[in-house]
Amino acid sequence: MQTTYPGTTVETVSLGKGSSQTLFDGIFATGGITLSQVSVMTGLEPYMIQNWVKRGFVSSPEKRMYSRDQFARIVIINMLRDSLQIDRICGLIGIITGDPEDASDDLISDEELYHRFVNMVADSSLNPADASSVRSVAENAAADFVERSANAKKQLVRILEVMLYARAASAYREKASEMMSALQ
Repeated sequence: MQTTYPGTTVETVSLGKGSSQTLFDGIFATGGITLSQVSVMTGLEPYMIQNWVKRGFVSSPEKRMYSRDQFARIVIINMLRDSLQIDRICGLIGIITGDPEDASDDLISDEELYHRFVNMVADSSLNPADASSVRSVAENAAADFVERSANAKKQLVRILEVMLYARAASAYREKASEMMSALQ
């Protein structure tokens, strides 16, 4: 069964621990990627990505090339936008990564946040309907996180939980829509 990496149109046979890191290594083997490449890999229209840059949700590309962290932020926003308003998503990401134009205030990079999230989704013990399962998987995903400030790990766990619930809400909404269509 084919699936896609969360927030992308990039297909994979299965999500495995470390698979998103391998994906990023391949995508960025020659450096940054262009707006058209980001658009193809996310399914987003270029104007939407440019709007996110203009609104400050994503930092400006350098020499028209998007970095690993910029791509990760775009993918995270894309993956969560079916369940959360974009301002809320950026607020959520901002708690961990701070100002998108200033990497020095990051508690964790956008790329690392995305990889930890994908690793959680790949965890076979995850049951999104069980709060203790979600908490356990999020804590496991943050287990090796080195805090640079007090409560950073606790915030990371909470954000990973929110991301999982938002993804589950989106999946449930899509399933409900499919079922409604079948009834008509």
